[in-house]
Amino acid sequence: MAVIGSVFVALAALLHGYIFLMESVWWTRPSTWKRFGVADQAAADITKPMAYNQGFYNLFLGLGAAIGLVLYWAGAMPVGETLVLFATACMFLAAAVLTTTGRGYLKPALVQGTLPLIGFVLFAFA
Repeated sequence: MAVIGSVFVALAALLHGYIFLMESVWWTRPSTWKRFGVADQAAADITKPMAYNQGFYNLFLGLGAAIGLVLYWAGAMPVGETLVLFATACMFLAAAVLTTTGRGYLKPALVQGTLPLIGFVLFAFA
């Protein structure tokens, strides 16, 4: 189960890396801000500092999960497993909070939270 769980955790880490790119690097591109429901370029420019900060949260969670996997498979299993479980729990909980912001955020929350939840469960029982 650890192998399958690792696949889901790695995918969750990659997804959060991609979210980082969208929020912190590509935020002012129309294709990006439209995906996040931002009204126009002016609003994207105004919210850029918030998105930049939020993107780094996603990056750090993704890095935590990835580093946890590396440690786990390198033999530091207790430390690696703890880091994987913590990072994926935070990813899932952030997605759960996203659901409280309105019905329009249900789909993004499912995208953001499903991979880490599956990875967490598989890792916890491995």
